[in-house]
Amino acid sequence: MRIALLATGGTIACRHTPDGLMPALSAPELLQYVTLRPGVEVVARDVFRMDSSNIQPEEWSQLARSVDEAMQECDGVVITHGTDTMGYTAAALSFMLLGQTKPVILTGSQLPMGAPLSDAEINLSCALEAACQGVAGTYVCFARKLILGCRAVKTRTTSFDAFDSVNRSLSGMIDSEGVHFLRPQQISDPYRLRPEVDSRVFLLKLVPGTQPDVLDFVTQAGYRGLVIEAFGLGGLHYIRRNLVEKLRMLRERGVRVLVVTQCMYEKADLSIYEVGMQMLRSEVISGMDMTTEAAVTKLMWALAQEDPEEWLGRNLCGEVRN
Repeated sequence: MRIALLATGGTIACRHTPDGLMPALSAPELLQYVTLRPGVEVVARDVFRMDSSNIQPEEWSQLARSVDEAMQECDGVVITHGTDTMGYTAAALSFMLLGQTKPVILTGSQLPMGAPLSDAEINLSCALEAACQGVAGTYVCFARKLILGCRAVKTRTTSFDAFDSVNRSLSGMIDSEGVHFLRPQQISDPYRLRPEVDSRVFLLKLVPGTQPDVLDFVTQAGYRGLVIEAFGLGGLHYIRRNLVEKLRMLRERGVRVLVVTQCMYEKADLSIYEVGMQMLRSEVISGMDMTTEAAVTKLMWALAQEDPEEWLGRNLCGEVRN
């Protein structure tokens, strides 16, 4: 069994400096902290070394290409990554690596490797062991949980149990008897690396009284996509401040609009209320039960493909409940 360990920085690789925690440990140095079971070889290398707050769409594409290269010679890939944007990276890789037949496991930690009480060693050990199972798909491994990459959301800032699987049961878990994959990713499309992404997507969280004029900025700034975190099942106001009419204008200008709910759990359904039906008639797309991370990255990724509408209208990797 040959596993690739790709390091990208993050808390797991940090060391204290006069300016605060900064990524310092290399992939081979991280590997020294874990014990591998017999018969497992790990090829460790750095892709980049960054705080995950600085990891952006350009890094997602670079990382996807590195994963694709590693999968040519290895049975699985483990990625160490900062926790702050891990949910975005995991979702982006889920689309960029659509159809891959090998495991890609992201992990990190809340405390640096080697620090007292750190969760880094156990998280990395669990991720490596999960990769050895050979179960295809993109996952986040954290606090002994395996979460589908397009469903992972960071919900806590300091707890070791930092990530939840939103609107989907866990993909797996790790206990004293080993790794148990309970609900792996369904692979249907043939694998093809698609690392292109269009970062011109804006995310807007509505509050009561949001001015329609704020949506003029979307087109003026050259954005091609808009994700709206709407109220409840997908509601927004159209009395006094008519957001529906402004969204219709955005669509006429070629901006694709994807609507999700501000609620952490369950779905947006634009077919229930009058306001939702008005949006559907304006060709606004319902994100259903997608997480914000999945909605943003899917729209960025789809806009870079030849037929965005075809990709946006399908459940690709479990990001939407069938």
